[in-house]
Amino acid sequence: MKIAKLFATKQPVISFEIFPPKADTPVETIFTTLEGLIKLKPDFISVTYGAGGSSRSRTKEIASRIKNHYRVETLAHLTCVGHEAGEIDMILQGLQEANIENVLALRGDPPADNPHYDFTKGAFSFASDLISHIKKHNNFCIAAAAYPEGHAHCRRLSEDLNHLKYKVDQGVDFLITQLFFDNRIFYNFMENARRIGIACPVMAGVMPVLNAKQIKRIISLCGASMPAKLLMMVDKYGDRPEDMEKAGIEYASQQVLDLMENGVEGIHLYTMNKPRQITEILCNTGRVY
Repeated sequence: MKIAKLFATKQPVISFEIFPPKADTPVETIFTTLEGLIKLKPDFISVTYGAGGSSRSRTKEIASRIKNHYRVETLAHLTCVGHEAGEIDMILQGLQEANIENVLALRGDPPADNPHYDFTKGAFSFASDLISHIKKHNNFCIAAAAYPEGHAHCRRLSEDLNHLKYKVDQGVDFLITQLFFDNRIFYNFMENARRIGIACPVMAGVMPVLNAKQIKRIISLCGASMPAKLLMMVDKYGDRPEDMEKAGIEYASQQVLDLMENGVEGIHLYTMNKPRQITEILCNTGRVY
């Protein structure tokens, strides 16, 4: 089933993101995580794709298991870094053969061994190029990323929004946002996105903060801002892991509740492969009984 159809039948659409285990870890280790998450009855589960395509085969294998074994809809991440058009077509053909109908089209991060990778040297310089290629040659439902606080490589929010509008116009069916910790940022983003004509469904990306080290790494990677309430929480519980986790679960629960109360079209939970904590959040928000 194409995920875009879900938005016409229910709101909010609830989804989870998981990531494949490292190459030196058996792929079967993810199945316990999946069993815990599938009990929560998500509308779909997305599977990430490592930098430079490093987890490409595992992404397909795990997405296929979600769709064909667990009978839950899935969204396979696909990045264009390091891939020529022919390789992308082969990957897409493999996904189709595995009964996978949905892809999240991303530019992706540079390969781990080449942090100064030149994106312009590949067949696709931007996610919009990849989206256009998929739309012309295949029959996938296409998701794309949105950045409520602007992309790290874009100086102005208005410029980033215009880039997003162009990306959507290439054939995006729905958007999933980067994580944010202040819902007002998301609401402001939505107002501006709708104002410039971005009409497709938008899912709000939420990541629970479960330890102080994690929050510092997240901010360094994506540049998400920290509201005063979250800063105070980290200062208070940062050196008390159990209390920090409880506070982080409560903070994410409040975020999700507020989003639901304000009519968000979808909520995409970045699970970090932690089903117990995600279960607590959904229990707190009345999604699991």
